[in-house]
Parts: sequence; structure tokens; C-alpha cells
Amino acid sequence: MGAGKKMKHAAETAKGKAKEATGKATGNESLTLKGKAEQVKGDSMQAGQKAKDAFKH
Repeated sequence: MGAGKKMKHAAETAKGKAKEATGKATGNESLTLKGKAEQVKGDSMQAGQKAKDAFKH
């Protein structure tokens, strides 16, 4: 996986975790759900890149 893409996907996951925590702390269910969605998106992009890398080697 390229370092730039890896950092981008990790940042997406971290941003989602922060949104989820903020949503939980403020009682904002919408923000909590958006945070969870961003985490899933970041995790799935990381998994996709790892699969691509596995086929390259």
C-alpha cells in the first residue's frame, strides 16, 4: 500500500472515531452515526488496499 493512501485511510478512520466520541459526549446521535460510517469507510478502504497489495507480490 502506498504510504500516502495508507495515511489517508488511517486519517479517515481516526476522524470517524473523533466524530463518534464527540457525538456520544454531546448526545448527538447523528454525529455518532456519521463517525461510525467514516470508520467503516476508512477500514474498508484499508482492507481493499491490503488485498491489492497481496496480489502484487
